[in-house]
Amino acid sequence: MTRASEPSRRAVLAAAVAAATAGAAGPAAAATPAGSAEASSSLVDNRAWTSYTDWRSGSAQGTRAVSGARPGLVIAAPAGTSEYTDPHTGKTAGWEYATWTSPVHRLAVPSTEAIASWNAHTPAGTWLQVELTGTYSDGTDTPWYVMGRWAAGDQDIRRTSVDDQRDGKSSIWTDTFAIDDAASGLRLVSYRLRLTLYRTPGTRITPTVWRLGAMGSDIPDRFTVPASTAGLAQELGVPRYSQEIHAGQYPEYDNGGEAWCSPTSSQMIIEYWGRKPTAEQLAWVNPDYGDPQVCHAARFTYDYQYAGCGNWPFNAAYASTYKDLQGVVTRLGSLTDLETLIAAGIPAITSQSFLKSELTGAGYGTSGHLMTVIGFTADGDVIANDPASPNDDAVRRVYKRREWENIWLRTKRYNASGKVVSGTGGVCYLYFPAQPSARQRKALAAVGVR
Repeated sequence: MTRASEPSRRAVLAAAVAAATAGAAGPAAAATPAGSAEASSSLVDNRAWTSYTDWRSGSAQGTRAVSGARPGLVIAAPAGTSEYTDPHTGKTAGWEYATWTSPVHRLAVPSTEAIASWNAHTPAGTWLQVELTGTYSDGTDTPWYVMGRWAAGDQDIRRTSVDDQRDGKSSIWTDTFAIDDAASGLRLVSYRLRLTLYRTPGTRITPTVWRLGAMGSDIPDRFTVPASTAGLAQELGVPRYSQEIHAGQYPEYDNGGEAWCSPTSSQMIIEYWGRKPTAEQLAWVNPDYGDPQVCHAARFTYDYQYAGCGNWPFNAAYASTYKDLQGVVTRLGSLTDLETLIAAGIPAITSQSFLKSELTGAGYGTSGHLMTVIGFTADGDVIANDPASPNDDAVRRVYKRREWENIWLRTKRYNASGKVVSGTGGVCYLYFPAQPSARQRKALAAVGVR
């Protein structure tokens, strides 16, 4: 979590996007009917390539599709070699590479934002890059934007987002493609994704990519959203971890645990699904530290350019490094969507920002914070595992439904100085089995994820 007095780099960058459309924002936006659950769900487009047929549908240069219980994409024969100078270590190394480019996906929702997600295995000596290009509603094309350079480990490259990518119409803000001036009416109407797989020259090792996709959305400016009707009373048994007990630990990863809301939330959900780092994987952690798996999650979600652990796709990719887990970043339209998922046994990690006065019982304000939604009370209030708690026992919280729904789904808010700043508009991470049950598959489909 980032305290309100200490704005995160994501919050600063998002504020720049908000400023570009400030003329369209204002209290009148609160009345927009697009805030309803029905309207919001029609404002998100998810597309993922996951099947053997999907992988064979793209354009391959040196890659091949592999079948099986979890179809994927691997290096067959390198398309060439290239050098990469890691900006965070200064090290230059040569790599063999191969590429795969998706077919054009025409967005059902012409979008102001797009966020890519991927799930992969990158053994030592390998890494991958994800890029996006698209077409605007005015008929012109974007450049190829780097959405992430990623490896599960940190021994070969430092996983990183790439700053200073823009073309005068759109920009990349850490992990998010965003139209610079949404009020102009310009939208992204289609896109392609490109994977580049890298390996140490002369070896036969390869990354394996199981899932690649993107979420496009066009969420309107709104300070408030209509209230949903409570429809579920259920709580999932999700482990509880506090980020606060790690304050000061491993400051090289975003100044330590005080900022680890995202990896702490990720670890809770990963362990809900029965996965956990091995003792060997945790051997690097100081044995005096409690919950060493949270330290592990922080290290292996850390984005060296963003200088934080809150890169959304990097967290989803980290979850997928555990056996038979998938992770995606998406947007949901209402608490009804979350109820659908909880009823099927799928918790969610949600992103929100708020003043201390806006969320009763939180005891803090934040410019950006992740927590897990694990259920609902009989009155419809939200049961959350909030990592911004003094210890593990205090992590379970109950937050008022109406307050929580609004701070999560809005795209505009006032900060403590009265300035209009951005909200996340329903962003969440979903982690679920590679082979979901029929009920889980139906629930995911209901919220637009397959």
